[in-house]
Amino acid sequence: MGLLVVATFVAVAEIGAKRVAPGRDEAGGRYEAIVGTLGDVARTPVVWAVSFVGITVLVGGSILLGVGSFGIPEGLAGTLVSVAYLTVGLLLVGFVFLGAYFATRSRGLGNAHGVAAGSLATGAAGLVLITVQLIFGVVG
Repeated sequence: MGLLVVATFVAVAEIGAKRVAPGRDEAGGRYEAIVGTLGDVARTPVVWAVSFVGITVLVGGSILLGVGSFGIPEGLAGTLVSVAYLTVGLLLVGFVFLGAYFATRSRGLGNAHGVAAGSLATGAAGLVLITVQLIFGVVG
């Protein structure tokens, strides 16, 4: 959430520094350069492959170290399992948010509409999880 706030302030500061409306400036700025570079990196298949392998090793290694008898302290073992749960939870939240965001954007709506749809979908999924937990007690 903190990164979202910082990114919003950077974007607003960059837009506020311009004298013309956004999109009419031919030269662009630092913000457009950073977004373009990050977009190019995100579209590279090697980045996706390395990320997948890294996340798989992180989650698998955390679970193995947490439940295995490798002589690590009890408190650290619980922490490693919690890291694995947190990583999987963040991935699921990311899939829900980005799925709604890109579905909205692919229908011709703007960034704000995409963020609103992603936030709504993430919040609805959270409410469903809380309701299921309260009724059935499936987690923990």
